[in-house]
Amino acid sequence: MEWYKRTTEGILTPTSDKIEAPDGLWTKCPSCKKATHHKELLENFYVCPYCDYHYPASSEMYFKLLFDNNQFTELDANLSSDDPLQFKDTKSYPSRIKNTQEKTGLKDAVRTAHGLLSNINVVIGCMDFQFIGGSMGSVVGEKIARAISFAIHFKYPFIMISRSGGARMMEGALSLMQMAKTSARLAQLADEGIPYISVLTDPTTGGVTASFAMLGDVHIAEPKALIGFAGPRVIKETIGKELPEGFQRAEFLLEHGFIDAIVNRKELKKNLTQILSLLLPSENLS
Repeated sequence: MEWYKRTTEGILTPTSDKIEAPDGLWTKCPSCKKATHHKELLENFYVCPYCDYHYPASSEMYFKLLFDNNQFTELDANLSSDDPLQFKDTKSYPSRIKNTQEKTGLKDAVRTAHGLLSNINVVIGCMDFQFIGGSMGSVVGEKIARAISFAIHFKYPFIMISRSGGARMMEGALSLMQMAKTSARLAQLADEGIPYISVLTDPTTGGVTASFAMLGDVHIAEPKALIGFAGPRVIKETIGKELPEGFQRAEFLLEHGFIDAIVNRKELKKNLTQILSLLLPSENLS
C-alpha cells in the first residue's frame, strides 16, 4: 500500500478524506493567534493561557468566579425595559428588547446578586455587553440603585463590574438620569462607611464611566481594558492631535493615577478578598 507519493512539490498524503473539527471547540486568540480548546478556556475564566488576553465575559462567568461555590441570590431578576419614548430606528424598541432577551437569555444589561465571596457577604452588580452593548437604560440604573440600597440596608460591601458602551439612546434623557440616580445612591453608601469596589473591564465608556464606574473607593481594571468617556477616535478628531500610545487603556490610566490596580481576571477574587479584609471591620470577616 502506498502511503506517500513523492513529487517535485514535496511529500503529499494521497487521501481525499478530511477530518473536520466541530465549530466552537477551539477558539483562536485575537492577540497571540494561538488556538485554545473551549473547555480549557472556560476553566481559565476566558483568559488566554498563552498570552493572558482577556476575552469578553458574561455576568454568569463573573458570578461563578466570585461567589463561593457559585451560590448567590439574584436581585430584581425580572425587571424589563418599557418604551416611554416610543422609540423606533430600524425596529421598534420593544421588538429590539424582546429579540435581545430571546437571544441572550437576559432581561437587561446588568444582573445584581448577593452572596458570599470568601465567606464575606457582598452585593455584586455585573454588566453584560451582549445586551445592546451593555448600554445603561432605566432598568440598568434602577437595578444598580436597588442593589446599592440592599447593600446599605444589610451593610454589605458593594462590587460593580462594568462593561458598557454608555447610555442607551433609545431612552434618551431617561437614560442620562440614571447617572445621577446611581451616583446619589453611591453617596449614601459612602455616608454609611460601606466599601464600594469598582471593577472596570473592556470596554467601559460613556455615561457609565462618567457615573458609577469611576466613583469607587478602589478601582480595579483588567489588563488592556479600554476605559474612557468618548472613544479615542472621537477625541483625536476633536482636538486634531495624535494621542499617546496606549491612550485610555488600563495601563495608561494606572500610570496617570486614574485607577488603583490592574488585576488578571484569574486573580480577581483573591485581590477583592484582600481589599475587603483591609476595608471591613473585623466582625464582618469570618
